[in-house]
Amino acid sequence: MARHVYGPVPSRRLGRSLGVDLVPLKTCSFNCVYCQLGATPRTTLKRAEYVPTDEVVEQVRARLAEGPPVDYITLAGSGEPTLNYSFGSVAERIREFAEAPIALLTNGSLFHLPEVRGACRAIDVVIPDLDAGDEQTFQLINRPHPDLTLEKLVGGLRALRDEFAGEIWLEVFLALGLNTADADVEKLQGQIERIRPDRVDLNTAVRPAAEQFVRPVPPERLEEIRRMLGPKAEVIADVEALEQTPQMEATGRDVLELLSRRPCTLQDIATGLSIHRNEAVKHIQQLLQEGEIAEAREGGRPFYRAR
Repeated sequence: MARHVYGPVPSRRLGRSLGVDLVPLKTCSFNCVYCQLGATPRTTLKRAEYVPTDEVVEQVRARLAEGPPVDYITLAGSGEPTLNYSFGSVAERIREFAEAPIALLTNGSLFHLPEVRGACRAIDVVIPDLDAGDEQTFQLINRPHPDLTLEKLVGGLRALRDEFAGEIWLEVFLALGLNTADADVEKLQGQIERIRPDRVDLNTAVRPAAEQFVRPVPPERLEEIRRMLGPKAEVIADVEALEQTPQMEATGRDVLELLSRRPCTLQDIATGLSIHRNEAVKHIQQLLQEGEIAEAREGGRPFYRAR
């Protein structure tokens, strides 16, 4: 049986987030230059039940029973979760037994479809992307399916705002020189005002990206952009600032499952799985020796990812 649940993953917004993977690796409508999972071989808009709903729900139930405790259950994973036409049913069934709030981590590309907006009834927080204020920058950064435009994306998010009872946390990924000039930020601000999110999270490259030309934005420029975008904007806190929880046990497979979804530092692994750093080191060394993972460096820090 495939494993569709991973983590908890240390999240800079959601604390310890139990990830729920609803699509196969890189099944996505975007091919973002900054994606930490690498390039999308072929973008798609095909909606299907990519993974068995019953299997997913039972794996969530089992993982919650095992612990450690989680702050959010996040529908996300290896691609665009709203391409799975059962994502709303998964959320509704999890809501029946889970106390933790449910978040949807999405690129926002399918909210122009009424059925996608309607499927968010059991979701507490929708976290969509908006990385561009004009069509040219949208195509440059997000490299979407040919049938998608920035106006379709923004229009769908505006409709979601009118219909959705929960919160919308808009994520803006900033890449130095691609969307960080004052003119770029002003255009972004105009689109944000149209969407009317509850908050705006500013992110930048802290892990290896799909394209080597993606560079992180220095902290001082992030702060300038935050001020330009107004009081709803905030720079997402570093995951290492999360408080440690009681120590749990984890296997090498748990570590590998985590790294198959996202590159992590040693501290990410220890924090996400609630294990001591020494235990994380032991698993990393074993997985490196077995050739299951590889080490890369970003900003002088080592990251580990599944091969």
